[in-house]
Amino acid sequence: MTTPGLRERKKQQTRAAIADAALALFTERGFDAVTVAEVAVAANVSTATVFNYFPTKEDLLYSRFEAFEEELLDAIRTRPVGESVLDAFGRFILERSRRGASRELGERVRVTARIIGDSPALLARERQIVARYADALAELIAEETGAGPDDLRPRVAAGALMAVHRGLIDYARRRARTRRGLSRLAADLEVEGERALALLREGLGGYAVRRR
Repeated sequence: MTTPGLRERKKQQTRAAIADAALALFTERGFDAVTVAEVAVAANVSTATVFNYFPTKEDLLYSRFEAFEEELLDAIRTRPVGESVLDAFGRFILERSRRGASRELGERVRVTARIIGDSPALLARERQIVARYADALAELIAEETGAGPDDLRPRVAAGALMAVHRGLIDYARRRARTRRGLSRLAADLEVEGERALALLREGLGGYAVRRR
C-alpha cells in the first residue's frame, strides 16, 4: 500500500479537523442550529476551505460514512466463487458490527442518532444516500447476472439487502437513544442481523401467513 505524501497527509488532517469540529458543534447544539461559518471558525479555516472539502453542510456529517458504499461493493465483487450476494452482504454487515463493538459503539450511535433524528435535512439526505447504495448494488448484481434492463430481480434483491442494513441502523439508534442495553448493542445487532438475513435466505413464501 502506498504511503500518502506530505501534501496528502495535510489534506487528510485538515479534512478530519473540519469534520471533528463540525461533529462537536452538532453534538452540542444540533445540526440545524450550526452554520458552516461557525464550523470554519471552530476548525480555524475559511468557509471556502470547508466547502472545498465538503460540498454541502450535510456532508460534514455523512462524509464519515462515505467509504461504506465502496467497501460494500468491493465485498460483493471479491466474494469467493460459490458464495451468494446474500452471504457476502451478510458477512460484510456483521463484520462491521463486530468491529464497532471495540469502539464504544453504543455512545457513538447515541450521539449520531440524536443529531440525525432531530434534523429533517439530515434524514432526507440519509434516504438519498441509502437509495444510492441500493442503485449501485443493483447495477453490480445486474452486471454479474447478465440481467436485462427489464429484469426487476437485481433491484428487488438490492432493495431487500439494503432494507436489512437500514433496519439494523434504525434498531441501533432506537436502542441508543433510550440507552437500553448499550453494553449488549453490538451482540444484539449481530443476532438481529442474522435473523433478518435468515428470513431472506429462506424466502418470504411462508412468512406472516394469515392464520385466521
